[in-house]
Amino acid sequence: MEDKFQKLVDIMEKLRSEEGCPWDRVQTHDTLKRYLLEETYELIEVIEKKDYRGIREELGDLLLQVVFHSKIAKDEGHFDINDVIDSISRKMINRHPHVFGNASFNTPEEVLTQWDERKKEEGKLQSSILEGIPQALPALLKAYKIQSRVAKVGFDWENVEGVLSKIEEEIEELKVALKLNSKEKIEEEIGDILFSIVNLARFLKIDPEAALRKTNRKFEERFKKLEELAIKQGKSLKDMSLDEMDNLWEKIKESE
Repeated sequence: MEDKFQKLVDIMEKLRSEEGCPWDRVQTHDTLKRYLLEETYELIEVIEKKDYRGIREELGDLLLQVVFHSKIAKDEGHFDINDVIDSISRKMINRHPHVFGNASFNTPEEVLTQWDERKKEEGKLQSSILEGIPQALPALLKAYKIQSRVAKVGFDWENVEGVLSKIEEEIEELKVALKLNSKEKIEEEIGDILFSIVNLARFLKIDPEAALRKTNRKFEERFKKLEELAIKQGKSLKDMSLDEMDNLWEKIKESE
């Protein structure tokens, strides 16, 4: 396995060399950010489809990004891929004292609790429990992480009824904002509703990002069927009334 990994490192060395690829040579950490995000989302997509051939391929693409960034850092004199491997190895050993040490944890919750303690030992989470949450995270995921962090110190709802009541309260506030016709206030209240719905998902141990992705896929599949049915009727969706489209939509749902 070491030989195979070294082969990938050697390939990247060649690509970044004077005899290598003009495109690869000029890339930076900043120019590669979009590709890193794209590869991550592509991996998530095939994982959710349980497409194991796709997972294998996308993991390779993501691994290439790690090697690429490490090579850039090496060229700039900061660190290399071996430093990356050493760093994560030390971190995993330090954060799993129940595996590599004498500590004893019996539940996933106990493991997560000590995980934060280990982070503090590493100099993190010193100024705030919210420290270290990336600013670039998608808003839905960031809301989930914020809420999960504050829940660890007891800032959480006692029951699901409380969360549902909060959502209803935020909806009522949105209705008031709509009457005021204030775009700024409407935006604020919609944000509050979304934040509260994420809280509900977290409280029920549902990943809101995954739930919304599933709903997106479901809608896409149904809408494509709607387009197909319209074509079979010799019509364009633009030429159909909303009632006609709703009737077809209900037929699609019933057929599932």
